[in-house]
Amino acid sequence: MNIPFLSNSVSIPEFILWIVYVVTVIGTLLVVVSENRNPIRTLAWVLVLVFLPAVGIVFFYFFGQNNRKKKAVSINYKKLSKDISFEGLFDKHPPKVQPNYETLSVLLERNSNALLLQGSRVEVITHGHRKFELLLEDIEKASHHIHMEYFIFQNDMTGKKIKEALMRKAAEGVEVRFLYDNVANTRVPPSFYKEMRRAGVIVSPFLKVFLPWLRSKVNYRNHRKVVVIDGKIGYIGGMNVGDTYAMSPIWRDTHLRIEGKGVYGLQANFLLDWYSSGEKKVDNYVSYFPYCPNYSNNLLQIVPGGPDSAWPNLLQATVRLVILAKHYLYIQTPYFLPTDSLFQALISAALAGVDVRLMVSRKSDSSYVDPAAKSYYAELLRAGLKIYEHQQDFIHAKTIVSDDYLSVIGSANMDFRSFESNFEINCYLYDTEIARKNKAVFLEDMKGCSEILLDEWEQRPWWKKMIESVMRLFAPLF
Repeated sequence: MNIPFLSNSVSIPEFILWIVYVVTVIGTLLVVVSENRNPIRTLAWVLVLVFLPAVGIVFFYFFGQNNRKKKAVSINYKKLSKDISFEGLFDKHPPKVQPNYETLSVLLERNSNALLLQGSRVEVITHGHRKFELLLEDIEKASHHIHMEYFIFQNDMTGKKIKEALMRKAAEGVEVRFLYDNVANTRVPPSFYKEMRRAGVIVSPFLKVFLPWLRSKVNYRNHRKVVVIDGKIGYIGGMNVGDTYAMSPIWRDTHLRIEGKGVYGLQANFLLDWYSSGEKKVDNYVSYFPYCPNYSNNLLQIVPGGPDSAWPNLLQATVRLVILAKHYLYIQTPYFLPTDSLFQALISAALAGVDVRLMVSRKSDSSYVDPAAKSYYAELLRAGLKIYEHQQDFIHAKTIVSDDYLSVIGSANMDFRSFESNFEINCYLYDTEIARKNKAVFLEDMKGCSEILLDEWEQRPWWKKMIESVMRLFAPLF
């Protein structure tokens, strides 16, 4: 049967499908607009839905929903953390953060429940072989528990070596808990985890979902890299587990080995992630927070961020520390897709005379992110910010160092995904000696870089500028 006032080729079922399709597109557009997001992000979704409506609806379902407001990813850290108390573990009168950075530490305590932890021994690790050498040694010495949480844990030589060490310790009676992102590791066969479970390792995926590729939560990835051993030694940073991170000659990453009270923050975060993954709470949790002596006078905060938090806390902290910088601010990131607030903060700092330097790779491992990132360069260069591209190494490190005092090392990239969608974790270190080490690492990496100069940059072909501008429109969706 045909509809008289339409073409004879249009049937009632086709007409109904068309109406449903149009209503769905319009309804999705209204949802996007009504959420009062950042106008740039809203515009990006509107463009996708208008020009590619069918694809746009699917992408919005998987990647566009604002679960911070909807609480679709519901991990109530405040409720869970009531069971985890640090009372009695700290000195009564700990040293304070330098006055210029006190507001940053207060911000992180209020928006992230991140306590100041004092007196840790910290090693800055810049080569994968060193990290895994130390990690294997610490695993072998474990006597009570090993807690491990990784975004990527590859089924290769390095992954198998760590896996075998965990299985050995589990067989010895050490409690071994292993948490992994079940989307990022879909290529790892189920037998990999079954073998671990048979050996006594307690294995759990983060955000368990059935058929993960068909669920909207696929966009919310656990990008954290955390290890806690006996509650006294911890690891945090940018390195996953795999041959790429351990042996690649062109992969430059940064990680931390922490010994002392700073591990309490890593432990608390792991246990909260463990509970949120559906696993039962550990018995006698106090035993997972053993007494640790003071090894130094440094202060640090372990800060988790994710779509479950009330605020985009890692973004807030990054903007705040850019504002606080007085002399210099050195940044390394594999992907540079700043939010508008961060972009303007960087420009303001450079215009104010702060020596702001950004280091990225000449070519990252993402062909669509690179042109979008380059679209930001011209305005930053005009403001006086210096941009360095490493010509050979892939800079996977996520670091910030400022004014010979503040260092930030963790899992969060300087992009929309890390600030808004991923579960991330950073360490904020307040210490002159550590900051100078991180500054030295940055300056050493500069030897392999070429500086981008404004006059030369503005002479690049018009078609490159156009591609960069178009890709920038979709940067909030990457």
